[in-house]
Amino acid sequence: MATPAASSAPLIEKHTIGYVPPEDRHGKVRDLFTLWFGGNIAPLPIVTGALGVQLFHLNLVWGIVAILVGHLVGGVLMALHSAQGPQMGIPQMIQSRAQFGSLGALLVVLIAGVMYIGFFASNIVLAGKSLHGVVDSVPVPVGIVIGAFGSGIIGIIGYRFIHVLNRIGTWVLGIGIIVGFGYIFTHIQTDDFLTRGSFNLSGWLATVSLAALWQIAFAPYVSDYSRYLPADVKVSSTFWTTYLGSALGSSLAFIFGAVAVLATPVGMDTMDAVKLATGSIGPLMLVLFLLSVISHNALNLYGAVLSLITLVQTFAYRWIPTAKSRAVISVIVLLACCFAAVGASKDFIGHFVDMVLVLLVVLVPWTAINLIDFYAIHKGQYDIQSIFQVDGGIYGRYNPQALLAYAIGIAVQIPFMNTPLYVGPVSAHINGADLSWLVGLLVTSPLYFWLANRDTSYRRRMMGGKLASSL
Repeated sequence: MATPAASSAPLIEKHTIGYVPPEDRHGKVRDLFTLWFGGNIAPLPIVTGALGVQLFHLNLVWGIVAILVGHLVGGVLMALHSAQGPQMGIPQMIQSRAQFGSLGALLVVLIAGVMYIGFFASNIVLAGKSLHGVVDSVPVPVGIVIGAFGSGIIGIIGYRFIHVLNRIGTWVLGIGIIVGFGYIFTHIQTDDFLTRGSFNLSGWLATVSLAALWQIAFAPYVSDYSRYLPADVKVSSTFWTTYLGSALGSSLAFIFGAVAVLATPVGMDTMDAVKLATGSIGPLMLVLFLLSVISHNALNLYGAVLSLITLVQTFAYRWIPTAKSRAVISVIVLLACCFAAVGASKDFIGHFVDMVLVLLVVLVPWTAINLIDFYAIHKGQYDIQSIFQVDGGIYGRYNPQALLAYAIGIAVQIPFMNTPLYVGPVSAHINGADLSWLVGLLVTSPLYFWLANRDTSYRRRMMGGKLASSL
């Protein structure tokens, strides 16, 4: 659905965390499909998808089934967050103030910001290695800096440019990965392509969890890229375009990684396996993946900057952040990440993946609370002005019910965790499968619904929230 604002929207985004008024709304719902499809065909999901056969020893068929189940389940949560964007017109993290209170939301915002920065730093390392693989004369540190500044330019220009690049990327990367599949299947270099590995329940559950958590990791910022759409866009349209784009793009990338690893000798690094398996078109595939990393990584920088602005604005509530503020903070984050990535250990990406698994334990209960509050409690109606008030307006500085449900949601996951910091007894009993995310969702969702509906003052605030969109 296009609006008159679409043709006149500035290339450089002027908004930051503020409400996007109707006259600035633009874009089409189908842009969400291309954003999440194109953005997910990249080296990091390819490497992650290969773990099902490399680490958990599944065969091809059961690996594909686990990948599809995980993305189809996790994608539902991710797309439900996306559908909030047009109705709210504000970024996801600042919207959390309506559930947790103006100060209560700080912890979640901080965690999301750290995760974005970690994703950004990891991806510029991948960009540096990819560029070095394409052009040997370019050292990895130089490649890291080039990749970072490429993503930085895209992130600073902002929302509209990100969507434009991913519309192009969907066609280019979509065709590229289909050609890559075709080449691999006609040039298989192993005799055990279909027989290597076997079904094992713990490995299957672990692979399902990896795929589901990949989708859930987008939840804190997915609605940032739908908030400019017209407010009258159907919730179902926003949901399905996001869901199909993300689930399909991620599944293709995950499966591509598994196929490439099985088509090459045991023990190869995933991206080396991709290069070998794709033979004569390998260099072209690496170039496409390099461009994908640079383009998609702009989303991580963009999300990190919005989270930092949200943190600062909580205390400097009179500050009105502008495009210039967003650009300055983007440069600071970019330079810090370059410095960290260049000096990082060789296993930087491995350490980062470990960190994300830990952070997701505290983000899963937030997902449950946010979705229950939006769809079941407030039914999409919020007082936007209160969200930007220093005292939280009708939502207050803290929401005890949300914070209690959040704490319990974290605690119940502990026995089911499998992270570098701690392996729970249940996870250890099922050979390391991490089901903490599923337990967290199943416990937190009904608990928060019950607590919120028992609290009479919260119900009064809920009624006040029906003044939403009065700006």
